[in-house]
Amino acid sequence: MTSTAQASKSGAVPAHPDHLGHVIFIAAAAAMGGFLFGYDSSVINGAVEAIRDRYDIGPAALAQVIAIALIGCAIGAATAGRIADRIGRIRCMQISAVLFTVSAVGSALPFALYDLAFWRIVGGFAIGMASVIGPAYIAEVAPPAYRGRLGSFQQAAIVIGIAVSQLVNWGLLNAAGGDQRGKLMGLEAWQVMLGVMVVPAVLYGLLSFAIPESPRFLISVGKHERARTILAEVEGDKIDLDARVAEIEHGMRSEHKSTFKDLLGGSFFFKPIVWVGIGLSVFQQFVGINVAFYYSSTLWQSVGVDPTDSFFYSFTTSIINILGTVIAMIFVDRIGRRPLALIGSVGMVIGLALEAWAFSHHLVDGKLPATQGWIALIAAHVFVLFFALSWGVVVWVFLGEMFPNRIRAAALGVAASAQWIANWAITASFPSLADWNLSATYVIYTVFAALSIPFVLKYVKETKGKTLEEMG
Repeated sequence: MTSTAQASKSGAVPAHPDHLGHVIFIAAAAAMGGFLFGYDSSVINGAVEAIRDRYDIGPAALAQVIAIALIGCAIGAATAGRIADRIGRIRCMQISAVLFTVSAVGSALPFALYDLAFWRIVGGFAIGMASVIGPAYIAEVAPPAYRGRLGSFQQAAIVIGIAVSQLVNWGLLNAAGGDQRGKLMGLEAWQVMLGVMVVPAVLYGLLSFAIPESPRFLISVGKHERARTILAEVEGDKIDLDARVAEIEHGMRSEHKSTFKDLLGGSFFFKPIVWVGIGLSVFQQFVGINVAFYYSSTLWQSVGVDPTDSFFYSFTTSIINILGTVIAMIFVDRIGRRPLALIGSVGMVIGLALEAWAFSHHLVDGKLPATQGWIALIAAHVFVLFFALSWGVVVWVFLGEMFPNRIRAAALGVAASAQWIANWAITASFPSLADWNLSATYVIYTVFAALSIPFVLKYVKETKGKTLEEMG
C-alpha cells in the first residue's frame, strides 16, 4: 500500500471532539517545558543589576554570566534528540524537570560568581532539552489538522513563562522596597527571584507522569498495542488504527536512529533542508528579541527610566508577547506559516528601525527626550508584538514539522542548537555593543529582520496541513 493511500485510509482528519480536550491537555502538559524555558530564560532580567553590584563586575563579565546558560542550552538541544530516541520522550522531559529544579536551588544559593555560572549552565541544559522535546513530542501526538495550533502551545508556554517571571520579579522587587538586593525570606531579592522556579519545575515533573509516550516512539521500539491505544486517544476512534500504524511504520521503515551523519550531504556540508532549519533559528535570534527579555530592565534604566518602572515595562512587553502569540495560534493553521513569518518580518523592521532612530538621540539629564522616549517604548512593544505573532511561533512549528521522519530528531537538535548559539552571540554581545552605540546595535537587528524576508520567500516551504509522513 502506498503512503498516500495509507494516509487516505487512516483518515488524517481532525480528532473526534470527544478526544480533543484530552489532546489539548497532553499538549499543554508537554508545553510546561516551554513555560520553564521562558521563565528560566527571562527571570535573570530581574537579577542583572544585583549580580553586577554584588560581584563588582563590568559589562563584559556580566554578559558572560548572563549568556553562559545558553552554552548549556546548545548542548542540551544537541543531545536531546539522541536521548529522546534512546529512552523516550517522556523520560527526556523528566530529566529536564530534575535539572530545572536543581538549577533553581543552586542559582538561588550561590557562594561565588563561578558557582552561579555553573548552575546557570545546568539550567541552560534543561532549557535546551525542553526546546527540542516539546515541539517534537507535540508534533508526534497531535492530529495533523490541529498540529499547528497545538504546536504553538510550546511558544505560548514560553511567552507565559516570560510574563510570569517578569510579574514575579516586579512583585518581589516591590516587596523588597525597590532594591534588587533588599532582604526577602533571609535572602537577597534577586536570589528569591531565581529560586521561585522550583515550583513550576516540580509541576512539570509531575505532569510528565500524566501524559502518554509518543506513538511513533512506541512503534519504533515494537510496542504496537500501546501505540494503537494512544493513537485512539489522540486521533479519535473513527480512524482505521491498523492503517494509521501501518502509515507510521511505512514512514519509519527505512529509518534508523538519526545521527549527525544522516544530516550530511549536498554542496555545503549539511543537507539543504537542515540549512533551512538553521537559517530559521538564526534569523529568529539575530533580530535581537532576547535583548527585550534578558536586558530590558537594564536597557530602560540606561535611558533614564527608574528601576520599578523599568520592571513594569518589562512586564507589559511580556503581555504584548502573549497577545501576539495568541494571534499566531489563531492564524497559523488558517493562513499558513510562511505568510505569518513575512508579516512579522515587515512589522519587526518597522519597530526596530524606530527604536534605532529614538536611541540615536542624546540623553538630556540622563534621559531620552520625551518624544523619543515614548517612540522607543511604543516601538519596542510593536517589535515584540510582530515577533510574537510570527517568528516566535512559526519557527517552532516549522522545526517540529519540516524535516523528514528519518532525520527529524537529529535535524531538530542541530537547528535548536544553532538557535541557542545565535542567542548566546546576541546576549553576550549586547552590553558591549550598547556601550559602543545603542542606536547602531538596533540598526544591526533591523538589517537581519529585513534579510529574513527574502530568506523565507526563497528557501522556506509551507508545511500547513501536511502529515509528518509527507515531509519525506
